[in-house]
Amino acid sequence: MALPPPNLPAEVWTHVFGYLSVPDKLSLRASCKYFKKLVDHWSLWRGWTAVLTFRNSSYTRRFWDSLRRRKVTSVVMRNPGAKDWKQLSQELPDLSAVVIEQSAIENLNFGKDFPHLKRLAVRNSDVVLDAHTRPHLEQLTHLSLCDVTFPIKSSFLPFISHLRNLTSLICHNSGTLVEPIWIMESILSYLPKLKHLSLSSKRACVYVPKRPVNEGISSLSSLELIQYSHHFFPVNTMKKVPHLNSLSVFSGDVYQKMSSAGSHLVFLLNKWLQNLPELSKLAVTRGPPVKMYVTSIPATVTSLTLCCSRLSLEDISAISVQLPNLLHLHVDPWPLHLGANVAEIPELFPKLKSLKLRHECVSEKDFLHLHRFQNLEHLEILDSTQHPSHLVGQLQALSNNRFHVASSSSQSDPMLCSCIHQVY
Repeated sequence: MALPPPNLPAEVWTHVFGYLSVPDKLSLRASCKYFKKLVDHWSLWRGWTAVLTFRNSSYTRRFWDSLRRRKVTSVVMRNPGAKDWKQLSQELPDLSAVVIEQSAIENLNFGKDFPHLKRLAVRNSDVVLDAHTRPHLEQLTHLSLCDVTFPIKSSFLPFISHLRNLTSLICHNSGTLVEPIWIMESILSYLPKLKHLSLSSKRACVYVPKRPVNEGISSLSSLELIQYSHHFFPVNTMKKVPHLNSLSVFSGDVYQKMSSAGSHLVFLLNKWLQNLPELSKLAVTRGPPVKMYVTSIPATVTSLTLCCSRLSLEDISAISVQLPNLLHLHVDPWPLHLGANVAEIPELFPKLKSLKLRHECVSEKDFLHLHRFQNLEHLEILDSTQHPSHLVGQLQALSNNRFHVASSSSQSDPMLCSCIHQVY
C-alpha cells in the first residue's frame, strides 16, 4: 500500500512540480489520485503542446477531460482522419494553435471549427488551401506550410494576400515547381504586419502575378532562407529588407567542395550581407567556409551561428577581427571538430555572454581553458551524449561558478518545422 503524500499545502506541491520535466510530471501523475489532481493544474502546463497520434489509436473521455483541465491551447495532430478532426473540434474548441502532419483530409474548416485559432502549421499533407478556406483563416498571426501542394487554379499568393494579420510566415517546399523570382517581394507587399519570413528555394509558392508590387521598404525583422543549388534566391533579395535584424541561411545541399553552385552561394552571401547594415544576428548552416564571406559580415552582428563543413583557427581569428563585439557564439563544424581551437576562443572573443559548442574531440586541457571567460553567462554543450560531470565540475571550480554549464536539450518545439532545425 502506497504511503499518503506528506501533509503540505497544495500550493507548495504545485510550486515544486513546476520544476519537473513533462515526463516526470506524467510519472508523478500515475503515482496517486492526489498527485494526479495536482499535476493536472493548468498552471503547470502553460506553453505545453499536446502531441496526438491517431494512427491505430483513439483517446478516451478521461484523456480529453485531463487536457481541458490543463487548459491546453496547442495541439499537434499526426495522421488524423476526418472523424479525428471532428472530435478534436468538439473536445477542444478553444485551441489557438494547431499543427497537422501527414493528413489526407482535403477539406478542413480551420477557423470555423476553431474560432480562436491564431497559429496554424500544415506539414506533409494533402490539405487543400484555397479561396474556400481563406475566409476562416484571416485571423491567423502565424502560418507554416511545409510540403503542401496548392490546387493549380488557386495559387498561393492570391490566397495569402488576404491573411493580412500574419506576423510570421513559413513556406518550405510548398506550391509548384516555379523559380523563386520576386516571391519574397510579393509576399512582403501583401503582408504589411509580417515580422518573420522563412522560405525554401526548392519549390516556390507558385504563380507570381505580373504586376508592380509595393515599392515601400518592409519592416521585416527576421528572415530564413533554405537555399538549394538548383534554385537560387535573387542577388537583390535583401534590397527590400535593409532593416533586417536576423538572417539565417541554410544550404539544402551538403557543402563538400567548391563548385559552380558553391561559388554562386559565396557570391550571394557576400552581396546579401553587404546590403544589411543593421544586422545583429546571423546563422549559416551547411554553407561554404566562413573565410569566403567573413569580411562582408556587418560589424553590428552580436550573435553568430556557424554550422559549416570546417572551421580553422584562421577562420575563428578572422571572425574575431570582423566582429569585435560578439556576444553570442554557436559553432558546430561538421564532420570535423574544433579540437585544440577551443582553447583560443576566450582570448579571441572576450565579450561573449553565451557559447554553444561540442566537447567531442576536445582534450580536457583545452576544454578547461574556457574558464578564462570573464563575461560568459551560459555555456551549452551540444553533444548528444552526456558531458562528463567531473570535467564540468573542474571548469566551474576554475571559473568560480561565474557561468552556467548545460547540456543541449534533445527536445524540440513540436510547433516548429524540422526543415531548418536539423544541425549536421
